[in-house]
Amino acid sequence: MDQTLNTVYEFSAPLLASLPPPLPVPHLDGQPLSLDHFRGRVLLIVNTASLCGFTPQYAGLEALYRTYRGRGFEVLAFPCNQFGAQEPDTEAAIGAFCEKNYGVTFPLFAKIDVNGPHAHPLYRFLKKERPGLLGFVGAGAIRWNFTKFLVDREGNVVARYGPAKQPRTLARAIERLLGDERPPSKAIADAGSAGPPPAANSN
Repeated sequence: MDQTLNTVYEFSAPLLASLPPPLPVPHLDGQPLSLDHFRGRVLLIVNTASLCGFTPQYAGLEALYRTYRGRGFEVLAFPCNQFGAQEPDTEAAIGAFCEKNYGVTFPLFAKIDVNGPHAHPLYRFLKKERPGLLGFVGAGAIRWNFTKFLVDREGNVVARYGPAKQPRTLARAIERLLGDERPPSKAIADAGSAGPPPAANSN
C-alpha cells in the first residue's frame, strides 16, 4: 500500500445500495464511489454480516445515523463473509435483508475482504492506522464482524472498537467529533439494547 496515503478520502469502493438523501450520488449500484464524497463528515466504518450474533447492531447503527446525519455523520457498512461464512448471500439479498429487518438507510457497500491478501485497500489502511489492542500480534487483523472505526471530519482514523461495543455507547465520541456535545437520544439507547450480551470485546 502507498505509504503516502494519509486519510480515508483516498480510497473508493463499489456501492451495494444507492445513498439516500441528503447525500444522493450520481452512481449506479455496483459502481465505485470515492470516500472523498464524505469529506468533512464524521464517519463510522463497520464490517457487517447478516447471520452473526451481532447482526442486531444494525438497529443501533441506524439509530445513530438517523440521529446525527443532519449534523454531518455517516455510517458506512462493508459486508464481509470472512468470519464464520456469516454473509453468504448475494449483494441484492444483503440489501433487501438490511432494509426489511432493520430499516437500514445508511450506505451499504459491496461485499469485501477485510483480512488476508485480498483485503480491500481501505481496510489495510484502517488496520495500519488503528491496529487494535493486539495489533502487534496479528498486524491489526479484524477479529470478527462489526468491528468499528471512527473517523473525524478530516478523514483521520481516531478510534477502533471491537464487535461487542454497542453502537449506542459511541454516541458521546460521535458528539465530540461533531463539535456539539448533547445527551444521547432515547432512540439511540433503545435501539442499541438489541441483541444478546456478548462474551468478549476483542477488536
